[in-house]
Amino acid sequence: IMENVHQAAEEDDLYSGYNDFNPAFYSEFENDVGFQQAVRTTYGRRPPVRNVCIVFVFVTREPLLDLPEEKLKLLEKKINTLIEESCMAQSTGNLQLALDKAKEAHREERALVKQREQSGSADHINLDLTYSVQLNLANQYEKNEMHPEALSSYKAIVKNKMFSNAGRLKVNMGNIYYKQKNYHKAIKFYRMALDQISNAHKDMRSKIKHSIAVVFIAMGQYSDAITSLEDIMSETPNITAGFNLILCYHAAGDREKMKKAFQKLISVPLGISDEDKYIPPNDDTSSKMVIEAIKNDKLSQMERDLKARAEKYITTAAKLICPAMDASFASEFDWCVDMVKNSQYVQLANDLEFHKAMTCLRQKDHNQAKEILKTFEKKDSKMKSAAATNLSFIYFQEKDFDQADKYADLAMSADHYNPAALTNKGNTVFVKQDYEKAAEFYKEALRNDSLCTESLHNLGLAYKRLNHLEEALDCFLKLHAILKNSDQVMYQLADIYELMGDRQQAIKWLMQVICVTPTDPHVLAKLGKLHNDEGDKSQALHYYSESFRLFPCKIDVIEWLGVHYIESQFFEKATQYFERATLIQPTQVKWQLMEASCYRKSGNYQKALETYKEIHRKFPENVDCLCFLVRLSTDMGLKEVQEYATKLKKAEKMKEIREQVDVQILQLDCLFLQPCDSNHSSGSSRGERLSAKMRSLTVSNEPYEADSQKELDASYMDPLGPQIERPKTGAKKRVDDDDDFGDEELGDDLLPE
Repeated sequence: IMENVHQAAEEDDLYSGYNDFNPAFYSEFENDVGFQQAVRTTYGRRPPVRNVCIVFVFVTREPLLDLPEEKLKLLEKKINTLIEESCMAQSTGNLQLALDKAKEAHREERALVKQREQSGSADHINLDLTYSVQLNLANQYEKNEMHPEALSSYKAIVKNKMFSNAGRLKVNMGNIYYKQKNYHKAIKFYRMALDQISNAHKDMRSKIKHSIAVVFIAMGQYSDAITSLEDIMSETPNITAGFNLILCYHAAGDREKMKKAFQKLISVPLGISDEDKYIPPNDDTSSKMVIEAIKNDKLSQMERDLKARAEKYITTAAKLICPAMDASFASEFDWCVDMVKNSQYVQLANDLEFHKAMTCLRQKDHNQAKEILKTFEKKDSKMKSAAATNLSFIYFQEKDFDQADKYADLAMSADHYNPAALTNKGNTVFVKQDYEKAAEFYKEALRNDSLCTESLHNLGLAYKRLNHLEEALDCFLKLHAILKNSDQVMYQLADIYELMGDRQQAIKWLMQVICVTPTDPHVLAKLGKLHNDEGDKSQALHYYSESFRLFPCKIDVIEWLGVHYIESQFFEKATQYFERATLIQPTQVKWQLMEASCYRKSGNYQKALETYKEIHRKFPENVDCLCFLVRLSTDMGLKEVQEYATKLKKAEKMKEIREQVDVQILQLDCLFLQPCDSNHSSGSSRGERLSAKMRSLTVSNEPYEADSQKELDASYMDPLGPQIERPKTGAKKRVDDDDDFGDEELGDDLLPE
C-alpha cells in the first residue's frame, strides 16, 4: 500500500487550484438545473476521492457512521422537552395544552422506538423515557376528566412487565373509580396497590389505607372505615386520619370513643419546627435578610397551612363532642378545653372558650354568655377587645344601652382599630339620636376597615336621619357595589329616592328588591303606593293585590283596595275587603260602616239594615250609623223609624255637648299655660284637676277595651325606628386571622324574636 503513496514536496500545496475557475463558466453553472441539484444532494456535496493520501478517506467516512445516533439523541431530548412543557402547562391550569403536549410526546416516542428497531439498536431503547411519556399521558387524560382513556393508559403501563414498581399506579386507577363512584372497584384497586408496597414504605401504605377508609365512609360503612383509620393512628398517626376517625365515631354515635380519638388527635406531632427560628439571634444584617427571605417562603406557608388545618380539625372535633343541644354541653366542653390546655395547642383553649360563649348566645342564654365573656377581661388585648365587642352587642340587644356603651369603650381601649367596636360605639350613640357623633364613629370604623359593611350601612342611616340624602345615597350605592343582592340595601336606595322626589328611580330599585325577594308583601305595597302616586292605577292595583294575597292583614292595603273597588262600582268586591278589615280591627267603627255602605249601594238593603243594626248595638252613640238607620227605615217603611230618630237627636245633642266641652278644655289649657306666680299654684292644681275631670266626661265612639292595640301603640316607641332602618350591630369576633373564630360574625339571626 505504501508503494502507491507519494510524499508531496514541501513547496507543493495539496489544495492549490481548487478555487481557480474561469469566470466565463460561472453563469452556465448558475443556470444549470442539474448541476445545482447535484450540489444540494449529499452525493453532490461529497468530495472527490483522490489518491493523494489515505488519511483523507478515513476522515470523510467517520461522521457517516455517527450521524443516525446523534439524530436519535436529539429526538430523545425533544421528547423530554415536550414532557416538561406538558407538566408546566398543567401547573398553570392550561389542561388542554398539557394534554396536547403529552400526546405529541407520545407520538415522537413511538417514532423513536420504531427507528431504533429499524436500525438494529433495539437494545438501546430508553425504558425510562417510555415510562415517563406514558405516565404523563395517563395523568393528563385524568386531569382532563377523560377517565376511559386514562384507565386504558394506566392499564398499558401496569401490564408492561418491563416497568418495575408499575403496580403502584393502581392507586391512580382506584382514584378514577372513586371519582366515578364505582366504590367497589376503587377499594379493589387500592388493596391491589397496597399488596405491592412493602412495609418499609409506611407513609405510602398509610395514605392508601386512608383512601380505603374514605371510600368506606362514602359507602356508609363506618365500621370498616374505623378499622382502617384505627390501623393508621396506631402506626403512622396524622391529623387528617384522626379527624376522620372522630367523624366516624360521631356517625356511629359512640361518644366515649370520640373522646379517646380526640386525645389521640391533639397528641399527633405536626413536625413543624419552632417559630423562634424566625427571630434573628443578633443584629447581623445578613442574618436578618436571610430570616426575612425564609419567613414567607413556600415551606413557611406550608407549615402555617398545616397548623391552621390542625387547629380547624381540633375545634370542629370539640364542637362534635359537645353538641349544643346536649344537656351536658358545658361539662363536655370544659373537658375539651382542659385536654387542649395540656397539649401543644394550648393557644386554642381561649378560642374554644370563646366558641362556648357564642354557642350560649345562640341558645339565647345571654347570662351564661356574658359570664364567660367577662373572663376575657384579663386576657391579651386582642381577646379582650373581641370579648368586650360581643358583650356590647349582647347588652345592645337587651336594650341596656349604658352597659353596651361601657363595653364598647372597653373594646376600643383594648384595640382602637377594631372596626366592630367602633361600630357598636356608634350604635350606642345612634339610639341617643346623636346622629352626627354616630356618623363620626362609623367613618372611623370605615377608615380602619373599608369593607366593614355594618358601618357603611349605619352611616347611611345616620345621614338619612340628618336629612343628608345625597351622602346617604352615596353610602348605600357603595354598599350595593359590595352586597349586590342585599334586599335591605336596595330598599334603602328606593326609600331615599322617594324622599328625594324621584319616584321612577324608587320604583326601579324596588323592582330589583322584588327580583331578590318576590314574596315580600311590604315591598309590593310600597310599589303599589308609588304607582298610585304616579297615577298608574292598574299597576297600583296589581301590586296591592299581590301584597294582600301574601299578607291579608295589612290595613292600608285593605283600605286602598276597598276604596278602589268602591270607586270602580264593584261594591260586592269591596265588601270582602272591609269585612277583612273588621276582623282585624273590630273596635274601629269605620270599617263596619264602609261594609254596610257597600251593601246599601249594591242594592242589598236588607243586609245593609242588619249590618247597621249590629253597628248600633256595638256603638249606640254613633251618629253616622243612626242617620243611615233612619234613612233606611224610612225608605223601607219600618216602624222603628221614630225610635231611631229619637236616638239620633239624643246622639247629636251629646255630640254637641262633647264638642263644647272640648272647646272649654282647650281654653282652660291655654289659660293655665300662661305664667303665674306662686300664689296661683293652688288654682293651677285645681284647674288641672278640673281639666282631667272634664276630659273624663268625653264619651268615646268606641267600646272600652283595656288592652286595645291603640293604647299599646301609643305607649310604645321603638328607639331604633322601623325594622328596615335599624342600625346593624357589628359584633364581630376577631381572634386570629388564621382561625375560624376570627371570621365569625353575629348577625341579625341573633335578634330576639
